[in-house]
Amino acid sequence: MKVGDTEIKWLGHAGFMIKNSHVIYIDPYNIKDRTEKADLILLTHSHYDHCSIADIEKVVKEGTKIILPADCQSKLARIKTPIKMEIIQPSQEFVFKNVRITTLPAYNIDKPFHPKEEAWVGYLIKMNDVLIYHAGDTDLIPEMQTLTGFRHEGQKLVALLPVGGRFTMNAEEAAESAKLIKPFIAIPMHYGTIVGTEEDAKEFKTLCSEENLNAEIMEKE
Repeated sequence: MKVGDTEIKWLGHAGFMIKNSHVIYIDPYNIKDRTEKADLILLTHSHYDHCSIADIEKVVKEGTKIILPADCQSKLARIKTPIKMEIIQPSQEFVFKNVRITTLPAYNIDKPFHPKEEAWVGYLIKMNDVLIYHAGDTDLIPEMQTLTGFRHEGQKLVALLPVGGRFTMNAEEAAESAKLIKPFIAIPMHYGTIVGTEEDAKEFKTLCSEENLNAEIMEKE
């Protein structure tokens, strides 16, 4: 999928590759070998399906920068390729070359799997006229309302939202978050591997359509 000059590929589960002037991977898990190596990797939290060393090793090259919460750091020490790491918390902003990235909280409200105190994150990635919000493993949380403050006129917001339920939002809750965020396009994720099915993605798309929101189900690359 292309939005403006930015290419977005769904790698399955919560994994994505984003390509503009740089190649960015988010939470690669159970992916095929990739010929396009990462300039930047963003990790949302330390669970094995988001911080997978075997999959990170498929896309790193010498000098790849990895942005990660603190509890991922010890896992990445096993990577043999020389990399650069930067530890982050929610509500931080940093720049990687011409890409501006903001971290947002990601947590459960009524489930124990992703406690707020762990300081795990979602990411808001600004690439020219495109904003990409990867929500991470999260429920519908109040901090999503702040997304409107990062958006400038003419920018297209792409929202990557978990729909699988149990550990994250289900399809109905994800549709409610899309209703709050009002993205240019909403893309369901976090289904089809460990939890959630394609039916959850289809339900999400239907619920978004009922609110006149554009949602698309991506094919796994």
